[in-house]
Amino acid sequence: MQSHYDAELKDTVRYLGTVLGQTIKAQLGQEWLDRIETIRKDGRASYQGEGSATENLKETFKTLSDTDLLTVGRAFAQFLNLGNIAEQEYNSVMDVDASIDTLFEHVDKANLSAEKVQQAVSKLNIDMVLTAHPTEVTRRTLIHKHKELASCLQTVHQETLGDKERSRIETRIADLISQAWHTEEIRSVRPTPVDEARWGFSVIENSLWEAVPDFLRDLDERLELEYNVSLPIDASPVQFSSWMGGDRDGNPFVTAKVTEQVLLLARKRAAKLFAQDLDNLQVELSMFDCNEALRNVAGDSNEPYRAVLRPLHQRCIATRDGISDYLAGKNVNRSNWIEADEELLEPLTLCYNSLCDSGMKVTADGKLLDTIRRVHSFGVHLLRLDIRQDSERHSNVFSELTRYLGLGDYAQWNEADKQAFLLRELSSKRPLFPQNWGASEEVQEVLDTCKVIAQHRKDGFGIYIISMASEPSDVLAVQLLLQESGVNWPMPVAPLFETLDDLNNSPQVMQRLLSIDWYRGYVKGRQFVMIGYSDSAKDAGALAAGWAQYESQEALVKVASEFDVTLTLFHGRGGTIGRGGLPAHAAIYSQPPGSLEGGFRVTEQGETIRYKFGMPKLAKRSLGIYASAIIEAMLFPPPEPKQEWRELITKMAALGRDNYRQTVRNDRDFVPYFRVATPEQELGKLPLGSRPSKRKPSGGIESLRAIPWIFAWAQTRLVLPSWLGVMRAIDEVKASSDEKIVNEMFKDWPFYRSRLSMLDMVFHKADPRISEEYDARLVPEELKHFGEELRTELKTSVESLLQLTKQKTIMADDPKGKESMNIRAGYLQPLHFLQIELLDRIRKLQADAADTTLERAMMVTIAGIAIGMRNTG
Repeated sequence: MQSHYDAELKDTVRYLGTVLGQTIKAQLGQEWLDRIETIRKDGRASYQGEGSATENLKETFKTLSDTDLLTVGRAFAQFLNLGNIAEQEYNSVMDVDASIDTLFEHVDKANLSAEKVQQAVSKLNIDMVLTAHPTEVTRRTLIHKHKELASCLQTVHQETLGDKERSRIETRIADLISQAWHTEEIRSVRPTPVDEARWGFSVIENSLWEAVPDFLRDLDERLELEYNVSLPIDASPVQFSSWMGGDRDGNPFVTAKVTEQVLLLARKRAAKLFAQDLDNLQVELSMFDCNEALRNVAGDSNEPYRAVLRPLHQRCIATRDGISDYLAGKNVNRSNWIEADEELLEPLTLCYNSLCDSGMKVTADGKLLDTIRRVHSFGVHLLRLDIRQDSERHSNVFSELTRYLGLGDYAQWNEADKQAFLLRELSSKRPLFPQNWGASEEVQEVLDTCKVIAQHRKDGFGIYIISMASEPSDVLAVQLLLQESGVNWPMPVAPLFETLDDLNNSPQVMQRLLSIDWYRGYVKGRQFVMIGYSDSAKDAGALAAGWAQYESQEALVKVASEFDVTLTLFHGRGGTIGRGGLPAHAAIYSQPPGSLEGGFRVTEQGETIRYKFGMPKLAKRSLGIYASAIIEAMLFPPPEPKQEWRELITKMAALGRDNYRQTVRNDRDFVPYFRVATPEQELGKLPLGSRPSKRKPSGGIESLRAIPWIFAWAQTRLVLPSWLGVMRAIDEVKASSDEKIVNEMFKDWPFYRSRLSMLDMVFHKADPRISEEYDARLVPEELKHFGEELRTELKTSVESLLQLTKQKTIMADDPKGKESMNIRAGYLQPLHFLQIELLDRIRKLQADAADTTLERAMMVTIAGIAIGMRNTG
């Protein structure tokens, strides 16, 4: 084993690969290790363009048995996992402070007063919404091993480490890699929504619990140093919400019972974590001196702080154990459970003020302040659960009800009649739902969900999101359902505007909604609106969707201002470009001016949660990036686009939409080509998340969720949805426009520049040579022209982008990102050729003659390529 560990990323990857090789050798022998090493070398040479190496890979895989293909697939998927761990650890070590530094590098400090900075910081509100869309391909048991491995890498990097200690850590690294190799990497069954929620809780416990107070401490210190501005102890600029166990849109497995279970499990985990904090505080706060307020509560105790904290600790234990008993079906006494944040904050703040008054502020600002900040960030519910449901499901409730009451069919009424009915019932003091109404199972599930909301405290919930919202009645319907179910607090209800048409119509919808007197009274000056990124891109292509998102946000900000309402825009971004994914700073700074005034709420989806927040140092870095970008955007808003910029981007977006739809919607060869050229059909067998891959099982491409849509194209490295039709549209407009204006857009408009930056990243991940290999083996002759045309457009688009950005090579401005992909490329190459071989074998079998070894190998390659691409959907 290599005795010296070099901190450079390449050496780290090489080191981990060597250890994995020794693990494989220990199980399978030297011959297997030699075979894998030969494949690895051919993979690297093939990536670099050596045709003979490519042919070697093809021939090698043709001659291997199904079982041997599985072994090779596992080896290279593990290589890529280890490469990602090395990169995460490397980034966390190198850049942990750089994120906060970014703010102080970018802003023009000379023109900033402490008052302006304080005002911006006071508005800082980052709400990270953890979601479990089926994008996390790595099992939780392996994630634990990977976290342990990253911790070992951090330790072994230390230059002061002695030889004996280094040897011990290296042995542990070999142990963890061996454990991972001998563990099934593919789940045998899909995770349940409760499994997904527990995974989210673990991210908080193992990473964010430590990272959030560390980040706030660093931010506080830097603000104090630079501007004499400090965060108050009750500041909560970072909060966490979740869709895990609450997102029932198209997921029949998320039921009212599941939602209640997840709410209780979150409280149980919070109680456990706060109990640990309080236990540590009891050990530390042994002092006698205190102020009069604390003495009045603690009595004559010689250890007044412990006297106050001890019963609080006992109540956390009672809450933790009581929830376990309740979920096990036992009768429990809830009287000693902690129900609200204030029950923690009041005694903790009492202790804090006493320490400060007694000359012990240095102690107050230690672990005690960390715990107070955790209460403000996480609370006794750990995170706030959003509820999401499709508007049609709400409409169905009222259709069934109005038919039962002899009022006709609600679904057939016009918008004016729906609003009149809903507003009349919202103002009525009598119950609407008859006691003996025998609602259908589907309708009853919607009602049961609303009852669960009514039975729990509002602090446990975030917002109620309505998918496919298109009219004010969609929002009013949910508010009536909540009211009739006994929800006696104004739960925020957010329409989700997803498709291109819905985005374009969203300002008019919100204008009509906020014009309703009853509604304005209900929202009390605060409105949430969710912007959908993935469905709009799937509907109209990346450029048209991006511009529609920008224009709708811009218009929604103006509508909110007109009605004196604080607007919080909720961004439903994914990890990939085709789902709105952008580097955080670029994503935030490219938004319309004024769109951050009501806070920043964004989904963190699937594997991006692990990549951004999976380790404390990474999480701290990610939070710093978000905070610095938001503060910068508030202090120095990006410019409003000039009229000539608007005109050009509008033309580009329209052409981009037409280009995209001409291929995806109008070409009859597209669907047949998509089915055979990508592993889209095989993806449905991969037990990724709890949600089905299609909204409607009988539907075609139009009902395919955006995630598998993106996932399928990423597997073949064509990454089609992220670029199709975009550069063609830009080139066409550019050719007939003033070059000076086009250049000015690129130089001075963050929104436009970020679109091109996204394409730069996409084109580096794309590889037309790989796509061509899939076509050569899997696509029938009469459809091959389709792939050739797409690859021709891809190559032309790359050339156009380089010309426009005046770069010689793709990602020339991001050498670190470029090198990151290059390191993984050699390991990815064999997996692609292996997947092609497996697809060919599987498709030649009869449907009823499925081979479990082949299918498992297929799943391994799908997961491995997703890991290597660093995103799935």
